[in-house]
Amino acid sequence: MAKPKRIGHLVINVKDVDASTKFYTEVLGFEISLERPGFGTFLTCGSIHHDLALFQAPEGASEVTEGGLGLNHMAIQVEDFAELTDYYNKLQQYFEKSDLRTTDHSMTKSIYIKDPDGNGIELFCNSQDNAVDGLAEMRSPDRKNKELVFD
Repeated sequence: MAKPKRIGHLVINVKDVDASTKFYTEVLGFEISLERPGFGTFLTCGSIHHDLALFQAPEGASEVTEGGLGLNHMAIQVEDFAELTDYYNKLQQYFEKSDLRTTDHSMTKSIYIKDPDGNGIELFCNSQDNAVDGLAEMRSPDRKNKELVFD
């Protein structure tokens, strides 16, 4: 039976490859694996050839619209809550606090932001030690989202 192993990478079209590359490297910490001037940039979290690619959108491409068809957001996993807290503190240098939406989903803890083109990004860490417990929590009828508060 055919079954996917995992999502290999994400490619997004951007208005300004240089500005987006700067955002994803300086703000989010991705590394450049390959730059192709006039075409795009391939980025890695450091483990594989590329996790994310930024391609130059054609002139006159439609803007990203909130709630429109297509990608709602991408989720980027961080190691643990301490790392997520480090991101929360760092992101305040680039975003107003009101632009940082935080949620405790109970199986994950998350920060939601937008990239320079308005693409949604979720930075998250798992709340359980293993995938089985995380899936059980996700399926729990008592699970409720709440605001995640950083001290």
